[in-house]
Amino acid sequence: MKREFLTTGDGSVTIHLPDWNEQYHSKHGAIAEAMHVFIKEGLHHYLVTNKPAALSILEIGFGTGLNALLTVSEVSEQSIRCNYVGVEAYPVSSAEIAKLNYAEKTTIPEEIFRKLHNAPWEDPTEIIENFSLLKRKQFFSEISDKDTFNLIYFDAFGARVQPELWTEEIFSKMFTALKNDGVLVTYSAKGSVRRALQSVGFTVERLPGPPGKREMLRALKRS
Repeated sequence: MKREFLTTGDGSVTIHLPDWNEQYHSKHGAIAEAMHVFIKEGLHHYLVTNKPAALSILEIGFGTGLNALLTVSEVSEQSIRCNYVGVEAYPVSSAEIAKLNYAEKTTIPEEIFRKLHNAPWEDPTEIIENFSLLKRKQFFSEISDKDTFNLIYFDAFGARVQPELWTEEIFSKMFTALKNDGVLVTYSAKGSVRRALQSVGFTVERLPGPPGKREMLRALKRS
């Protein structure tokens, strides 16, 4: 599939798939979207609500590594331990990674971004002292973790182009993978997505969305 590079509204670059008219991040701002959806409404919310000494995060769609990069930056400023698992069936190539400007557009060293992408697949790697990354090359339908994660970043391509990733079957796997009181956040606010999350047991709330989107969803696995 043809892949192009698009400068988004906040100056950060994303990968655009013209055949689908879809991109890895919001055209209104790749970094802005990730910070709002996954860091503010996901990570910050979980930390403030639960005050953990350690946490485990599952990212559905490791992609460009932007969400992982921003999470490294956040946990580096706090005395918490983070074990981060990124699942990706089709890894982004090294040549494509070289064209992304996320370190330039943040205060995070380029070395950290390179370390995330140079980490071997299927092998836990210490990125910084309190952040371990495990990249797993697998389809989302193959995920079989149970009571493992505190937080899920659900960042798959949209339901318009890959509806099979936003089904009760997939969300049931997410529910099982979370510990009690675990949280899932996603940029999507589609009614079908909300209903699928609720049908497998999540308590779902609509939240204000990132730039260019009216709403997003946050789902809780109640104990």
